[in-house]
Amino acid sequence: MTQRVDLASVMDRLAIDDVVTGYAVAVDDSDWAGYRALFTPDGRADYRGSGGIEGAAPEVADWLAETMRLFPVRQHLIVNRRVRLQDLGGYPGDDATVRADYVNPMRFASGEDFVSGGRYTFTLRRADGGWLLRSVVVEEKWRRT
Repeated sequence: MTQRVDLASVMDRLAIDDVVTGYAVAVDDSDWAGYRALFTPDGRADYRGSGGIEGAAPEVADWLAETMRLFPVRQHLIVNRRVRLQDLGGYPGDDATVRADYVNPMRFASGEDFVSGGRYTFTLRRADGGWLLRSVVVEEKWRRT
């Protein structure tokens, strides 16, 4: 690969990381318009692996807005991000996948703590304005109250 291609890959990885961080911040801050804006028009989210729903991003955003009211305090920590860019013969393509672990401490309005952990799989597509989520899949591995 040339230095130019290497730099493009690094820039893509940074932009993808910003999308994943934006996802966590949107959920934690109840920014549902921001959440919707992270997705492609046909983007979907699947929270069935943690007891939730699966559907089009706008529908899931509405569900999250209602569900997250139970937790006035929440913080999604997304770590161990493994980014895979589509490889077009040594050049980065327009698709990417991120597998990342999460720890999600939250607090019920009653003051009781709820913590869960698991893994996200994000698929992304490069769009005119940058990288967008095509899908988010949550696989909860544990929880504690």
